[in-house]
Amino acid sequence: MNVLVTGGTGFVGHELIDRLLARGDTVTILTRTPQAPRAARAGVTYAGWPVDMVGFDAIVNLAGAGIADRRWNAAYKAELRESRIDTTRRLVDALAASKARPRVLVSVSAIGWYGDRGEEELTEDAPPARDFLAQLCVDWEAQARRAETLGVRVAIVRIGIVLGQSGALKQMLPIFRAGLGGPLGSGKAWFPWVHIHDVCGLIIHALDDSRARGPLNAVSPGIVRNREFTRTLGRVVRRPAILPVPPIALRLVMGELGSFVTASQRVLPARPLALGFPFRFPALEPALRDLVAAR
Repeated sequence: MNVLVTGGTGFVGHELIDRLLARGDTVTILTRTPQAPRAARAGVTYAGWPVDMVGFDAIVNLAGAGIADRRWNAAYKAELRESRIDTTRRLVDALAASKARPRVLVSVSAIGWYGDRGEEELTEDAPPARDFLAQLCVDWEAQARRAETLGVRVAIVRIGIVLGQSGALKQMLPIFRAGLGGPLGSGKAWFPWVHIHDVCGLIIHALDDSRARGPLNAVSPGIVRNREFTRTLGRVVRRPAILPVPPIALRLVMGELGSFVTASQRVLPARPLALGFPFRFPALEPALRDLVAAR
């Protein structure tokens, strides 16, 4: 399969491209310029805008500035939207202008779609919330789904809290190894985690399975509350994890983003399970042991 990837240099993109290359796919990373970066990857081709869609079998759209990379202000909120919505719009516009089109677009989104919903079980059919992240996801997904009118199959992978060698776990490990980890607030909020292996696996499954259409929740079926997550991580690194982090402290440090960090999202992977997707890490402790052992 000849696959065009946006956002291919990020956390998920790096792992995904390894998986695609390992199974014999041809990968082209869409960048802002057609020149390969200094740290170009072996076996990967680089292309810039405007992109010619002829010859590609599939597109994976991972583009987007990091949600937690900076404290939010008006300028960074605009960057979060532009890096997702405008990039996806340009991608689908290029599809519309092409004489030949890939058969599938897998475009990522996020569980931010659901907002803070307490104990409510959230499958892919749940309506969006009305906060900033939810509206970002709504507009982002709407741009991707424009490709359906062009005869392209569109799968939307709503990604949860990804555990891997980068991202949230990388930031948490030094704190927990120092014995300073603990639950956020009361610890009762649901924590929709997923191993990086399963995120990439679900994206590849969506590329291959013609039944995969619309939203797919990329979260583990073994969802836990925040307090169980912190206790388990403490057990894995053999340190106590009992110091709670007050929500007010998160808001002081992170601003508006702090409210989203403590949100309760009981998200379930209903459609991946219905498609028969085999989660390699459905339970938390084996997932954490796999990742911590690798560091």
